[in-house]
Amino acid sequence: VKTDPHEGTMIPQQRQVLFLLVLLGVSGAASEPQQFSVVEEMERGSFVANVAKALGLEVGELSNRGARVIFKGNKDYLQLNHRTGDLLLREKLDREELCGPAEPCVLPFQILLEKPFQIVMAELIVEDINDHSPAFLNTEMVLKVPENKSPGTVFILENAQDLDVGNNSLQNYTISPNSHFHIQIRGDSEGRKYPELVLDKILDREEQSEIILTLTALDGESPPRSGTAQVRVLVVDINDNAPVFAQPRYEVQIPENSSIGSRVVTVSETDLDAGNNADISYTFLHASEIIRKTFQLSEKSGELYLKEKIDFELIQSYTINIQATDGGSLSGKCTIIIQVMDLNDNPPELTISSLTSPIPENSLETAVAVFRVSDLDSGENGKVVCSIQDDLPFALKPSVENFYTLVTEGALDRESRADYNITITVTDLGSPRLKSEHYIKVFISDVNDSPPVFTQRAYKLYLQENNSPALHIGSVSASDRDSGINARVTYSLLPPEIGELPLFSYISINSDNGHLYALRSLDYEAIQAFQFNVRATDGGSPSLSSQAVVQVLVEDENDNSPFVLYPPQNGTAPCNDLVPRAAELGYLVTKVVAVDRDWGQNSWLSYQLLKATDPGLFTLWAHNGEVRTARPISDRDAIKQKLLVLVKDNGQPPLSTAATLNVLLVDGFSEPYIQLPDATKEEVQTDSLTTYLVISLASVSCLFLFSVIMFIAIHLWKRKRDANDGSQFDPNGPFPSYLVDVSGTGTLSQN
Repeated sequence: VKTDPHEGTMIPQQRQVLFLLVLLGVSGAASEPQQFSVVEEMERGSFVANVAKALGLEVGELSNRGARVIFKGNKDYLQLNHRTGDLLLREKLDREELCGPAEPCVLPFQILLEKPFQIVMAELIVEDINDHSPAFLNTEMVLKVPENKSPGTVFILENAQDLDVGNNSLQNYTISPNSHFHIQIRGDSEGRKYPELVLDKILDREEQSEIILTLTALDGESPPRSGTAQVRVLVVDINDNAPVFAQPRYEVQIPENSSIGSRVVTVSETDLDAGNNADISYTFLHASEIIRKTFQLSEKSGELYLKEKIDFELIQSYTINIQATDGGSLSGKCTIIIQVMDLNDNPPELTISSLTSPIPENSLETAVAVFRVSDLDSGENGKVVCSIQDDLPFALKPSVENFYTLVTEGALDRESRADYNITITVTDLGSPRLKSEHYIKVFISDVNDSPPVFTQRAYKLYLQENNSPALHIGSVSASDRDSGINARVTYSLLPPEIGELPLFSYISINSDNGHLYALRSLDYEAIQAFQFNVRATDGGSPSLSSQAVVQVLVEDENDNSPFVLYPPQNGTAPCNDLVPRAAELGYLVTKVVAVDRDWGQNSWLSYQLLKATDPGLFTLWAHNGEVRTARPISDRDAIKQKLLVLVKDNGQPPLSTAATLNVLLVDGFSEPYIQLPDATKEEVQTDSLTTYLVISLASVSCLFLFSVIMFIAIHLWKRKRDANDGSQFDPNGPFPSYLVDVSGTGTLSQN
């Protein structure tokens, strides 16, 4: 970093901020930058260059790849037309304001291509035009020349300033015609020119005490621009000792946070003359406007004070020339070099170049943001460390020219976390350390990666038989952790059949809410339960689905009256049960056998004797339908007895069936009755009576079993015949015989 040793003028510089691990994996950083040039003071919107052509890209690629132009400090000097690829001026550029006396005036920038990520280094060179004339800080100079000065004596004059550079800057000085002086021009190592007044002829104060000259400064343009100052030469008496400084060169260091008014340095000199010739006054020599604005010099004491704040980031050093002049116009010169000490007074800066949000959750390694970090300080104060929180699935990757890329470390899960608040912390290594934070909120967009999930793997629903059609019997529900259309669930039935009828003739489902409806009235006696699968499908692409099992249990309703199997009630010839007149109390006359197609308590049967020819002769057991004699039979009892039996189930409300029994009282059995012992009777039976009792019981049992077998065989034969005729099972049709068996108590129940 360099400054003008005479002017203290700041020369712009580029700073490189050091990052941890910045050199790892960085490629292409050493490539030559693209150069574009523009003349200062051109109008806004002026054409600079065609970026697409310069980079060897098609015009459409600039827009597709998200091309952007980035200057340091977010200065928008240029704008990029994505449609044409032209690089245009966003504002007028003043080279002197941007670069001062530096030549060439280079503004580095980057062309950022986001997709895929690429940074192209570039430079904008601002060319100078001759828009400034040379100008003297003081339009009048007073020069005291002793009358005894010999010809050839050189007197230093103040120089002019020209903000232009190169050939447009100050090139020459001239003096108005006179017989005593001429101008000679000296230059320094940096090309600046200073005027000196050379004495050609001895002066005579008594002849002419004052000479007025015009000094003209000219630049190199044709025709040249110029500036003038008046030089008043005062001829004074002899002063033979010039002031001598204690040090020809002073070097001091001051921190950049020094307060206004603080003393920088004190220069001192000695003069061997006495009286007025020893009175010393101190002035700036060839001081620029920046030095005169920043420092104040005490004319009497030689103390140098700060006049305004100094900033290391703007100017790092000042070179000040001090001239001491005694009362006899003799002068001496010294140089003060002031080094500004950098303090860590600038926190790091972060500039976001691009930000992508939201990002898909299945992105493996995606660039979320591209940003640049910088620090205006220097040395350790300008070195920075960039970091984010440790518990985030993101990483920082260094790139060229102090750029960082924030990327995802792996696939994200929106269902676990839908957004991230990322704090990018940039900390310098100065003392004390300064840091800045930038907050980014990244949203995660949904990808259809979660199938719908049912609240239950299996559902059990209950339906009362004889239901009304379109009855709502229950619902299934599934949720999807995705969002938007990916979480919109629709329901459908899977197509397997139930028995002989298709599923869709029994059940329908509302595809939006999962409500299930029974389409037809169901008969418990035909179908007691069935199950099917329900599929839940989301709206993603491709869609995901899951299944659940639904079991429907049909609940029985008391809708079937008892059916009498024995005695037959089909209108054929009546069945007569024979009872010997010798039968005693408790004689088993017959047994009423009935069944009920219903289930559970709806099929529990009870028997009741409603009507009889002789109500006192017979009794009916309520639970098993057995008809027994209630008393011994007498000769007065009618031969033909008719009984009306009511068979009733246990449903709500109960249903019943009446059965008619015909009983004949007969004589003529060799052993006409079987005596059944009464539970309360305590007489001792003979051996012969026991034998007859066993024979009678065996006969009745065989007869009963034969009747039941014949009944079952007839019904099986009828069912087989119906099947051969191609008939189908009707839920409202006759009760299927293969669903019944005989219980131990003599009643038939549904299995």
